[in-house]
Formats: sequence, structure tokens, C-alpha cells
Amino acid sequence: MLKAAEPKRKKPSPQAVMRAVASSTAVETGQALAQLEQKLRQPSLRFAHIKLAR
Repeated sequence: MLKAAEPKRKKPSPQAVMRAVASSTAVETGQALAQLEQKLRQPSLRFAHIKLAR
């Protein structure tokens, strides 16, 4: 018996990830969604020298 091939999942866009993180944080903290999104878009100078693993 052959299994049906699963369709490849699309990688979410960086904007979609940012929106999901901001909305989740807004629900948990009660802060405004727009304020959190703006904060996420601003580059953080505190950890600018650290690069994330890929």
C-alpha cells in the first residue's frame, strides 16, 4: 500500500512570524498589538553583534 505524498509546507514569511509573535505576546501581556509589532521591527542595538543560527 502506497502512502499519499504530503504536499510540501510553505515556509512562513518573516512578516507572518513577526505578526504571530506580536499577537501572542499582546494576548499574554495585554499590550497593544501595533506597539509590539513596531518594537519587533526596530533593530535591537543591545545584541546587534549576535547572529542567530540558521
